[in-house]
Amino acid sequence: MTTPDPLVSATSAGDLVAELSARGQTVATAESLTAGLLAATIAGVPGASAVLRGGLIVYATDLKATLAGVDDENLAHDGPVSEPTAAALAEGARTRCGATWGLGLTGVAGPDDQDGRPPGTVYLGISGPGGTVVSRPEVRGNRWDIRLGSVDAAVSGLLARLHATSAL
Repeated sequence: MTTPDPLVSATSAGDLVAELSARGQTVATAESLTAGLLAATIAGVPGASAVLRGGLIVYATDLKATLAGVDDENLAHDGPVSEPTAAALAEGARTRCGATWGLGLTGVAGPDDQDGRPPGTVYLGISGPGGTVVSRPEVRGNRWDIRLGSVDAAVSGLLARLHATSAL
């Protein structure tokens, strides 16, 4: 059995907290497959309390609607593991927690398929001042690898978006 490496995202999470702090901006999460691991990774960085507004753990499909505001029709049509759901999760985290940025993660950690989607299927939504974008990070491995890879993708994805906005 593989155990998680708690230092996997420590450097990039530290960079994220520093960047958000320097800008006076905040972040919130809505997490399905990572079940709070993203928020916990950010919270593990000294100074995180200045930037982390909160997080929603929406592991169960119905909670994606009731806590994060994902439309029931969207969930019925596209499913809980989809691009539209990731976008809605990010937007829900941002608005419901009153943050500058919202991160939404949904996917399949495995070991079994979910709704016809194989383990490693992950969607990341990032919602911010310039709108919402969704990506599908490439993550592989066992359950922990997929969850940790998803956290890394979210942290590095928001950092990339922050750097892109400062270049404008």
